[in-house]
Amino acid sequence: MNIQITNVNMRYAEGALESVQVFFNGQDQERTISISGYVPLAAEEYVGNESVTALTGLIKQSVSERLLETPAEV
Repeated sequence: MNIQITNVNMRYAEGALESVQVFFNGQDQERTISISGYVPLAAEEYVGNESVTALTGLIKQSVSERLLETPAEV
């Protein structure tokens, strides 16, 4: 899956980083599957992972976990 980060929004509270939203688009090699959205990160998750490579890894991990979640009973 090819993931492209499109935007990073940072939220500050009292001058300190509070949270980050990492927006992305992605598709598979054949472009038959497409995905987009954002991954919310706490400041602690973002600090040390500011590089595009690190953020892409966090996005892939988060999306994978979400796709594999067991649906809640209704």
